[in-house]
Amino acid sequence: MNLPNKMTAEEAVKLIESGDRVLIQGGSATPQTLIRAMVARASELRGVKIVHLHTEGECGYTAPELRDSFNTSVFFIGGNVRKMVGNTVNYIPIFLSDIPNLFRQRYMELDVVLVNVSPPDKHGFCSLGVSVDIVISGIEQGKKVIAQINPKMPRTFGDALIHVKNFDACVEVEDDIYEMKFVAPSAEEQAIGKNIAAIIDDGATLQMGIGGIPNAVLTYLTHHKNLGVHTEMFSEGIVDLVERGVVNGSKKKVNPYKIVSGFAMGTRRLYDFMDDNPEIEMLDIAYVNDTAIIRQNPKVTAINSAIEIDITGQVCADSIGTRMFSGVGGQMDFMRGAALSQGGKPIIAVNSTTLKGVSKIVPMLKQGAGVVTTRAHARFVATEYGVAELFGRTLKQRAQSLRDIAHPDHRETLDKAIFERFGSSLMV
Repeated sequence: MNLPNKMTAEEAVKLIESGDRVLIQGGSATPQTLIRAMVARASELRGVKIVHLHTEGECGYTAPELRDSFNTSVFFIGGNVRKMVGNTVNYIPIFLSDIPNLFRQRYMELDVVLVNVSPPDKHGFCSLGVSVDIVISGIEQGKKVIAQINPKMPRTFGDALIHVKNFDACVEVEDDIYEMKFVAPSAEEQAIGKNIAAIIDDGATLQMGIGGIPNAVLTYLTHHKNLGVHTEMFSEGIVDLVERGVVNGSKKKVNPYKIVSGFAMGTRRLYDFMDDNPEIEMLDIAYVNDTAIIRQNPKVTAINSAIEIDITGQVCADSIGTRMFSGVGGQMDFMRGAALSQGGKPIIAVNSTTLKGVSKIVPMLKQGAGVVTTRAHARFVATEYGVAELFGRTLKQRAQSLRDIAHPDHRETLDKAIFERFGSSLMV
């Protein structure tokens, strides 16, 4: 099919003007050819406002010497911009499910949207592939849309399909889709995975991200039955479970028999699995992360991470003290959605210590630390030493349960803190 508005990347980014706000598609779909072309125009631009979720790869627009040309605000802090937060990068705290409302309700006007899509089919529809999340609402509201037309982008369905006529510029590329390499879970992560898998019921609907702990959980689910997936993101750990028939979505009430997600990150194996696969529905994150939708599925089991947890159950997941590290993301969307689901289990999963041996279960959060999940929302906490159930427990009972799953080297310190805060160590 002939592409309308076909041009080079250098020609396409001339649609960006000084003072514009530009939304960049993120994750593994980050449109690197367009980003490089935009950055190359830095001397011609002033005050361009960049916004995005976390991106992967180059982000030259955050360079200090280009601060007059580009000003970046992120909804989630990725590793490629983390060092620039507070310098050329600003963080916007917001629930992932709320971001589309920023665009649709015009709290944040978008002038240009940069995307990375599959080639059009015979009907003219391209696919956003591995990243639909917030970008679909951006395309709806953006004044101009510039698209990389990329044959390496897997073709996915759901809300991913966009007609080529919606693009103000089309740039043909053959960019590799960013791959997140699989790293084998550590012994501690394996133990956490085993502990969590033991409390996942047959017929549960899973939400989990990527990394050692989610991968470890998935390896222990091979004998489960009729699991479903409704998650903001997923990686290739689910592929084996789909192929084994463990994940089939047969018990889901919303989007039954479908794997529902907003974005995906993994290796080419995952992207090939996703390509032209009608079992996968990539949907608007305002829908995926809506607690009213999540709660309708049975036994929603949400597995999320933390930086540290205090002995009352307050979960810091976005900062190290006052230093922003990641973001609010969708943790609370799913923690609450799982809690409201019939038989649901919201789980915070952490190694008991940092790599330097510092306890992640602490008497008090660091000064300035952000509480992403409140003590009232925290229900299950898992470490390699077990699972603490906090729902309906007093502050003192919670403290003692969390102490029991802390690293043995730190339990005496926690005992002292519990005594100083709550008195006698007797369980009351």
